[in-house]
Amino acid sequence: MTNNIKNLEMYCISLEPKHLSFIKKLEYTPVGLGDKNFNQEWVKDNTGNNISKKNKNYGEYTFHYWIWKNYFEKINHEWVGFCQYRKFWTLKNHDNQKLSIGEIPNIVLKKIPDDFQNYDSILGKPYYINQRKVMKFLKKGLKIIIKNPKVLINENSRNIKFHFDLMHGENNLYKAIDLLDHENKKDFLDYVNTKSYFHPHNMFICKKNFLKKYYETVFPWLERCESIFGFENLRGYDLTRIYGFLAERFLSYWFTKNTKFKTMNITFYDINEDY
Repeated sequence: MTNNIKNLEMYCISLEPKHLSFIKKLEYTPVGLGDKNFNQEWVKDNTGNNISKKNKNYGEYTFHYWIWKNYFEKINHEWVGFCQYRKFWTLKNHDNQKLSIGEIPNIVLKKIPDDFQNYDSILGKPYYINQRKVMKFLKKGLKIIIKNPKVLINENSRNIKFHFDLMHGENNLYKAIDLLDHENKKDFLDYVNTKSYFHPHNMFICKKNFLKKYYETVFPWLERCESIFGFENLRGYDLTRIYGFLAERFLSYWFTKNTKFKTMNITFYDINEDY
């Protein structure tokens, strides 16, 4: 699991074995998740101490758990990062630009630039909840909006908590936050009630020592959340993956609170279109 990236070990997560050659062109470590037949060139989450059986509920966090329990001490780079087969870190903004697959290896992040060295973590550009069209809110959660109609006219009231209620079940975020330790409970509650954006896609890059601290907080919390939400009665994508969505919001809070962070562009290109 070594690569030629000078100061960064980047893991690229995929659900398709056919993506192997492309991920290797990026000089990233290929991570295979799901039930398909990944060969030995892939890093997988179903060996050693693992929770791979929870993948459909935890998403990429089953791989994060595997790193935490099986591989963390072997990481030999200053920075550790995570991307996906259709979302890549890029220094330049390529939104609304037509890209070809041949361009991707040349624009993705290969090493952490010198001007980032005074930071501890890198997060994606913020996703602003209050900039979504009102009609999308109405279609998704009319009952919630009827209880709090001011969200239709007051953009500032469309916070993380409102968005999570809309997408992943009313008050489910509050139920989960209540299981945090006292300090994080108070601060995360304030975060979701005051912020109208979060850093999306469960993608982040950080210095190795902060990765362990994050894992030591997020995984015990998610395990406690299982006592509330379980697995058997989760229906539909937005609830089935609730642990991944909880982690996505918590990630945004935890790294902005505990690290000196900088944001970076996340460029979308679905390599399934070429493979």
